[in-house]
Amino acid sequence: MKKILLALLGIWVMVSAMAAEAPFKDGVPDTYTVKKGDTLWDISAYFLSKPWLWPEIWHVNPQIANPHLIYPGDTLNLVYIDGKPRLVLNRAGSAQASGRTVKLSPQIRESAHREPIPALPLDMVNSFLTRTRVVDSGVLEAAPYVLAGEEKRVLSGLGDDFYARGDFSDKVGFYGVYRDGGLYIDPKTNEVLGIRAKDIGSAKLKLIDGDIGTFGVTRSRIDIRFHDRLLPDEERKIDTTFHPSQPPQGTEGIIIRVEGNVRNGGLLDVVAINLGNRDNIQTGNMMAIYKAGEVVRDRIQGGMVTLPPARAGVLMIFRTFEKMSFGLILNANKPLSVDDMVKNP
Repeated sequence: MKKILLALLGIWVMVSAMAAEAPFKDGVPDTYTVKKGDTLWDISAYFLSKPWLWPEIWHVNPQIANPHLIYPGDTLNLVYIDGKPRLVLNRAGSAQASGRTVKLSPQIRESAHREPIPALPLDMVNSFLTRTRVVDSGVLEAAPYVLAGEEKRVLSGLGDDFYARGDFSDKVGFYGVYRDGGLYIDPKTNEVLGIRAKDIGSAKLKLIDGDIGTFGVTRSRIDIRFHDRLLPDEERKIDTTFHPSQPPQGTEGIIIRVEGNVRNGGLLDVVAINLGNRDNIQTGNMMAIYKAGEVVRDRIQGGMVTLPPARAGVLMIFRTFEKMSFGLILNANKPLSVDDMVKNP
C-alpha cells in the first residue's frame, strides 16, 4: 500500500509540474496561421491561459533571421521539445513543421517589405509612443514660450506663423509645442513623479531675432496659444516589438491617472502607474489590476471588515520613464479607476 501511495504521489507531482510548465489553454490547435491585424497579445491570449508567460514557451528557431519578429502568413506550431511544450515559428513560404515533432529544414529568406505584427494595437498608444513626454519640474518653465501669433492673433493652427521668446542659441530646427498637463504624483509618498508635457503640435524655426523666434506650424492637434512651451524634438527610437513578460517578483504599484483626465477607465484605455525604470519595470511587462476590497459590517461579531482585493483586469506597460510608466488596459472585467492596485499577474 505504501508503494502504491508513493507511486500515486509521484504521478501527482509529475502532473502538477507539467501543468505548471504548460500554461496552454485546453483544446488549442497544433498550428495557428498569423493574420493581418493580429497582435502579439491576441496570439498569446489565444494559446495561453496566462499570456505573460509567452517568453517561457517561445522557442527561437536559429534558421530564421530575427525569429522574434512575427509576420502575417507565418505559422506557429505547438510542439514538444525535450518533453516540454513550446511554440515554434515557421516563416511563411518555408517548409512547415507538422504535428508535435520539430523538423529542422532550410528556410527561405525573409521578405523585407513586410511589416511584423505589433505587440499591442498601436493606434491606441501611438501618440504616447511618439509625442507625449514626461519631464522634470522646471523644464517647461525654463523652455521658450509662445508670445503671439501673426497679427497679434491669440490662436495659431496648421500653416500659420507665430512668435516665441526664449533661448534659441542651439539653433534647433524643429520643436514640439507643449502645454502643462499637470503633475503625476505618487499617492502613497506624495513624490512628484513627473510633469505631463501635453502634445499640442510641431513647429519649424524660420528666423531668429535676438531672443525672438519666428515659427511655422507644421502640425497641430489643437490651436496653439500664448504661454504654450517649446521643446526640441526628441530623437528617440520607437520600439514596438516588445513581448509580454512578467515584472520583478513582488512588484506592486498604483494607477495614478487614467488618460483623458477622467477617473474611471476600461478596455484599451491608457493609464499611468507609479512605477518606472528605477523599479526595474520594462516595456512588455504585464500587470494584474486589483480593486481595493470593500469595507463591510460584520453582523455576527460586530465591527467593520475589509474584504480582500478583487482582480479586475490586466495591463501591459508600453512606455517607461524613470519614476513612472504608461500601460494599456488589455482586459477589464470591472470598471477601473485611479488608486486601483497593480501587481505581478
